[in-house]
Amino acid sequence: MNKKVYKEINFADKKLSLETGKLATLTNMAVKATFGDTVVLATVASGGLNEELDYFPLIINYQEKFYASGSIKSSRFMKRNGRATDDAIVSGRAIDHVVRPLFPDDYKNQVQVIVTVLSMDPEADPKFLSMIAVSAALQASSVPWGGPMVSARVGYMNDDYVMCPNRDQLNENSDLDMMVSFVGKDKKFLGVEAEANILAEEKVLGGIEFARNNLDPVLELIINFSEETNPAGVKHAYKSQALDAEMIKKVSELAKDKDEELMSCGEDKNSLQPKLDALFDNVVEKLGEEYDRKELVQAIHKLNKIVLQDMILEKGVRPDGRGITEVREITSEVGLLPRTHGSALFNRGVTQVLTAATLSAPSSELLVQDMYGERSKKYLHYYNFPPYCVGEVGRVGYPKNREIGHGLIAEKALIPVIPSQKDFPYMILLVSETLGSSGSSSMAATCGSSLALMDAGVPIKDVVAGVGVGLIATDDFSKSIIMTDLAYMEDEFGLLDFKMTGTKEGVTVIQCDMKAAGIPMNLLPKIFEQSKEGRLHVLKKMEEVISQPRTEVSKYAPKTASIIIDPDKIGTVIGSGGKTIKALQEKTESQISIDDDGTIVVSALSIDNARKAIEIIDGMTKDVMPGEIYDGVVEEVVDFGAFVEILPGKTGLLHISEISNKFVEDINTVIKAGDKIKVKVLEAGSNGKISLSKKILEPKASTKPSGSRPNHRSRR
Repeated sequence: MNKKVYKEINFADKKLSLETGKLATLTNMAVKATFGDTVVLATVASGGLNEELDYFPLIINYQEKFYASGSIKSSRFMKRNGRATDDAIVSGRAIDHVVRPLFPDDYKNQVQVIVTVLSMDPEADPKFLSMIAVSAALQASSVPWGGPMVSARVGYMNDDYVMCPNRDQLNENSDLDMMVSFVGKDKKFLGVEAEANILAEEKVLGGIEFARNNLDPVLELIINFSEETNPAGVKHAYKSQALDAEMIKKVSELAKDKDEELMSCGEDKNSLQPKLDALFDNVVEKLGEEYDRKELVQAIHKLNKIVLQDMILEKGVRPDGRGITEVREITSEVGLLPRTHGSALFNRGVTQVLTAATLSAPSSELLVQDMYGERSKKYLHYYNFPPYCVGEVGRVGYPKNREIGHGLIAEKALIPVIPSQKDFPYMILLVSETLGSSGSSSMAATCGSSLALMDAGVPIKDVVAGVGVGLIATDDFSKSIIMTDLAYMEDEFGLLDFKMTGTKEGVTVIQCDMKAAGIPMNLLPKIFEQSKEGRLHVLKKMEEVISQPRTEVSKYAPKTASIIIDPDKIGTVIGSGGKTIKALQEKTESQISIDDDGTIVVSALSIDNARKAIEIIDGMTKDVMPGEIYDGVVEEVVDFGAFVEILPGKTGLLHISEISNKFVEDINTVIKAGDKIKVKVLEAGSNGKISLSKKILEPKASTKPSGSRPNHRSRR
C-alpha cells in the first residue's frame, strides 16, 4: 500500500500527525507519526504461516536511536546502538499487551511491528506517539486486526490530571505516570501500565476516566487516516488455524468428564498436573492414529480452558478449591542466607521467590545511556525465572524480555518507599530468584523485595505488596467473575491478568495483561477494589514476619559516612588525575563517591575507616582562618623550619623564627618529626599556603638585663 495520506490534529497543545506513502514503502504498512518535534516510524510486516508453530508469532520491537536526540554513544569502543535498554524492552512489551488481544484467535501468520524513534522532543512523549502510530499502522494495513486502539499518557500534578506530560513533569512533579488504552468506537478498556507515588485507587481510576473522556480527537484521527489509506478495509485472506470441530468433539467426549473431575478436586499445580498429563496420554493413545499429536495437545488445551471457565463462571469453583476472593496460603522467612546483607523467602501457594538484597557504595551505581541522555541508578531489582521453577528443562543465561519486564515491575513498585541517598547513602541491588511458579511470580518478587530490604536494614518508608487479579466472563460479558490471586491455569485461560502493587495507603504500580479484545469500563472499580483487599491481606501476612526495617545494616555490609563540602573544592579531594582520592581510598581501605553538589559518601567495611576518611576530607576542604589554634603533628623538619599537619591533609609551615621566644640555633634540638605541638595560624593565603607560630602561644621571655634597677616613671 503506497497511497500517500496525511492527517493532522492539534492535541495536548501540539500538532499530532499521521503520514504514509513516503517512508518504508515495501512494508505492508508504514506510518510516520509526529507529535511536536518527536517523530516515530511504525512499520507492519506480515509473513506466511509457519505450520511448525502452535502459537501466534507476533513480534513487537521498540527501538530508541541516539541520533533521535542528537547524541552519540559515549563508549570509546562501540558507537552503534547496542541491545535495547530495559526501558525500551518494557515499552515494546507495553505495546504488545494491548495489540495482541485484537488479532483473530485463529490467525497464526507471522507479524512483526517495529517502532523506531527518529526524532525525540523532550516536550513530546515518544511512547504515547508510538502507541498511536502502531494502532494507525495496523488498522490501515491488510493484516487482520480488531482495532482501532487509542492510548494516552496521563500525569497527576497539583490535584489535577495532565494529558501527555513531558519527561521533566513526570520525573519531578507528577504522582502518576500512566499509559492507558481503549479499543473501538465505544472505547472499551484494553490495558494500563502505571507508576504511582502511593496514590489512592480512586485517583488512578479517575486518571483512566480522564483519558477516556479526552481521547475522541485522537481516535477520530486514527479512524479517518485508516479509512482514507484503506477505504475498503481490505484484510488479506488467511488459512484459519482453528481446530477441527470433529476432533474437539471426540476429545471432549473422551476426556471432558474426567477433566471436570480432576479440576474440581481442589488440588494445586504439583498434584494436579501429573493427573492431567495422564489424561492427555490416554487421549493420545485413543486418538493418536487419527490426529496429529500437536493438534491433540491444542485440543486438550482448549478443553481445559472450556472446563475451567465453566467451573468458575457457572459453579463458582476454582481448581484448587479456593473461594473467588481467597488468597493462597502465605508463608515468609527472612535472614535465611547468612552472608547476604538481607534475604527473604516468600511463598504463596506453590509460587516461591527468594530475594537477596546487596548494599554497596554509591560509586557502584549503574550508569545508563540512551536517547534521553546519561543517568545513574542507585537502586535496582533483577528477576530470574529458571526453567526448573515450572518443572521444565531449558536454557539459562541472558534474561528474556519477560524476565526484564517482571524485574522492572517489582523495581518500580518499591521506588516510592526507597529512602533518598541523603538518608541512606547506599547503592541497593535486589535479585529475585523464582524457585516455583504457579501464577503472579512478579507479585511474589515484589513482596520478597520488601521483606529483604527490611531484613537488610534499609529504612523503607512503608511495606509494599502486590497480588494478581483475573477475570472470567461470557462472550457478551453478561456474566463475569473477578478472581483474586490468579494461580496456574486461571492465568493462562482467563481474560485478564491485572497486577497492582502498593502500600496500605495507595498504589505504586499497575500492569495489565489482557487476553480479551477489551472489557466494559464498569468492571474496573470492582477489579481495583478486589485487588486492594487482596493486597491488604498479603501485607498483614508479611508483617507477621517482619514489620519494620532492622535498626542496623548487616555486619557484612559496608558502613558509610558522609559529608557535604563546597562544590568548588571537589577538585582538591580528587587531586590531579585522581591521585589524591586514590591515595585516600587506599589509606583508609574505603570507597569514596562524590556528587556534583558536593555530597561525599565514604563506604568501608569498618565504620572507623569510613569516619577516618571523612575526617581527612573535612580537613582537606576546611577553610583555615588566621588566629585559629590547632594541635598539630610535625611531618618534616628542614633547616628553615618544620611542616606541621594541623588538619588531615592540610599542612602549614612553622618557620624557625616562630618556634620559640628564645633564639634557636639548631632546630633539630628543639623539634623533630612526629612531635605533637600546639600552633596558631598567622596567615592562610588563597594559594593554600599556611604560616604557623608556636612561640606566640608561649609566655614571652624577659628581656631585662640582670641586676638592673626598676625603671620608674615620673609622676606629674
